[in-house]
Amino acid sequence: MTRLQRIAILGSTGSVGSSTLDVIGRHPDRFEVFALSGKQRLDELLAQCRQWRPRFVAVPGDAPARQLRQALAAEGLRSEVLAGEGALAELAAHPEVDAVMAAIVGAAGLAPCIAAARAGKRLLLANKEALVVGGALFMQAVREGGATLLPIDSEHSAIFQCLPEDRSRWAAHIDHIVLTASGGPFRRRDPATLAAVTPDEACAHPNWVMGRKISVDSATMMNKALEVIEAHWLFELPPERIRVVLHPQSIVHSMVVCRDASVLAQLGTPDMRVPIAYGLSFPQRIESGAARLDFTALAGLSFEPMDLQRFPGLQLAYDCLRASEGTSAVLNAANEVAVQAFLDRRIGFTAIHAVNCRTLERITPPAAPRALADLLELDRRARVEAARHAEELAL
Repeated sequence: MTRLQRIAILGSTGSVGSSTLDVIGRHPDRFEVFALSGKQRLDELLAQCRQWRPRFVAVPGDAPARQLRQALAAEGLRSEVLAGEGALAELAAHPEVDAVMAAIVGAAGLAPCIAAARAGKRLLLANKEALVVGGALFMQAVREGGATLLPIDSEHSAIFQCLPEDRSRWAAHIDHIVLTASGGPFRRRDPATLAAVTPDEACAHPNWVMGRKISVDSATMMNKALEVIEAHWLFELPPERIRVVLHPQSIVHSMVVCRDASVLAQLGTPDMRVPIAYGLSFPQRIESGAARLDFTALAGLSFEPMDLQRFPGLQLAYDCLRASEGTSAVLNAANEVAVQAFLDRRIGFTAIHAVNCRTLERITPPAAPRALADLLELDRRARVEAARHAEELAL
């Protein structure tokens, strides 16, 4: 009898984590939930422990750890609770873990992703910041650890699915890649009115159900900017061979333009369970729970050029890739600070881009980061600078 694959889900209470559990639940003969982690939604994390009975569960601090231990004990549940900065990395590298779903939003996911890579895990990467911030350091850990890196972002999973399994053939295969972007909730909105956008409006994505931070990133197109940087590292492509087009229907998730001018595309309903199921079962395919496409019911598929007046943040990705190594870590940190300030209603929507630009102007990496500590210090400096600019631009 084949042993169940033991899965650690980092960020299990978020939208990707919840979707991962949904896919796992459809295949009890294949997968076992070994570890879960959450940050703020303790009631939801407790409910997940109640349903999945993981061996371990991780939370960020001692106070929530005590609260969760008491709640688990009251119900007779035996999941061991870990806390602190090292808990996630410990679970990601645990010798009994087969696969790690890295679904933590932000730079906080970098350390556990590197730990999983160095431990040679099957790493399902939904945390784009591991590559945006970690870049060369993270890919080096993947190579040295012998990890299997599987992208979970729908766009990068689509590219991955269109390429040969043999990575050594990619360079000869690709002319360029095309990432698709829905355009978010403001694709048709007058750019002159964007300063008045509210957090609730920015989070109302027309196609995808996502957390608030990534929803704002989609509205500003910073999500696509980060994906351009991620694609650079995943597929070893220079920035000029990574292109973006608007595709409002979110049916074509991305495309590979081959050297012979053939175009390979991956299509599907906008449901994260599709790339999650592919990552869990690669190179096989399993039931995801997503609805099938009904081509007869599709009104049509359309594509539009990017509007950089409406979405100026996209250009920052290409600027960062042509700048000194570590610049994309500065951009990511500034954007996290700026988006949170917007969600807290301390700055306006268009001020997000202003904070990002001002931070990039002020923080230049002194040298290429050579260790995780270098990246974390760069991240810290950028956050301090971004917070200062957010205060200057406060409403």
